[in-house]
Amino acid sequence: MADPGPVIGFLGTGRMGLPMVANLVRAGHEVVAHDLRPELEATVVACGARWAGSAAESAAAADVLITMLPGPPEVVEAMTGAGGALPALPAGATWIDMTSNAAASAEPIRVQALARGIDVLEAPVGGGVPAAEDGSLKLFVGGEAEVLERHRSVLEAVGDPQRIVHVGGPGAGYTAKLLVNLLWFGQAVATAEALLIGQRAGIDLGVLRSAVADSAAATDFVRRDLDALFAGDYLTSFGLDRCCEELANVTAQAREYGLPVELSELVTRIHQRALARFGPVDGELLAVALLEHEAGTELR
Repeated sequence: MADPGPVIGFLGTGRMGLPMVANLVRAGHEVVAHDLRPELEATVVACGARWAGSAAESAAAADVLITMLPGPPEVVEAMTGAGGALPALPAGATWIDMTSNAAASAEPIRVQALARGIDVLEAPVGGGVPAAEDGSLKLFVGGEAEVLERHRSVLEAVGDPQRIVHVGGPGAGYTAKLLVNLLWFGQAVATAEALLIGQRAGIDLGVLRSAVADSAAATDFVRRDLDALFAGDYLTSFGLDRCCEELANVTAQAREYGLPVELSELVTRIHQRALARFGPVDGELLAVALLEHEAGTELR
C-alpha cells in the first residue's frame, strides 16, 4: 500500500489557497483546512479536504502546516493569536509559510517554532490564480536545504518542480518574492508612462508595443501583461492595499540596510496615491489607472 504522505494542515482557502488545497488532495494528501470565513467550508469539502473549525484544530492534525494568507498581519494572528496554530502544532511538524510575507514579521514566529522542535520553511509563490489552479506556481524557498528536500513532494503538488527555487536561508525567500514584485510594479509604472508619452505623440499603441517588445526594453510585462491593460483589465486578483503593503515592506528593509532606493520609494508613493484615489480594492495595475486618470486618457 502506497505511503499517503504527511497530513497537511492548510490555513487560508481564498482565491489562491483553495486551488492549492485541491492540488494537494489530488496528489494523495489528507488535507485539513481552515479559513476565517465559515461560508467557504462547502467548497473546501467539495474539493476533498476536511474542514477545521479553527487554526489550532487544523494545526493539531498536521504533519505539515501551510499558511497561504493575505499578508503579514494575518500570519501573525493565525499563528500566534487567540486560537492560533503555533501552540497546537506537534513537535516534529513543519510550518511552511507560502504567504507574501515580510522576513521581519515572520522571524519571531520562526524562532518560537524552532524552540518547540518545529521545522520552518518559507515558500512565497508567484504566478497568480491560473498557476495555483494548474499546480505550476513558482516558489521562492528560504530555509534549510534539508527541510526543503524532505518536503519537496509536498511543494511539487502545488508548484512547478522546475520553478521551486531555493534562494537561501531564513528570510531569503520572502525577500526574493518582494523584490520580484517591486520590479514588476516598477515596470508597470515605467511602461505606462512611456506608453502615455508615445500615445500623446501620436504613435499607435499597438505599433509602439510591438516595437518595445522587440527591443532592449522588452520585459515580460510588455510581452504578456499589456494585453490585460489594453483590454481594460487592471488585474483584480490582488488588492491594491496589499500591493502598497509589499512595497512598503521592501523599501523599509532597504532603508534598514542603509541603501539608496529613491526609485523604489517613488514607485511606492505612486501606489499609495492610487490607494488614496481608489481605496483598498482589487487591482494590481491601479497605479497605471491613476496615471491614466491624471493624463486624461486611457491606454487602449
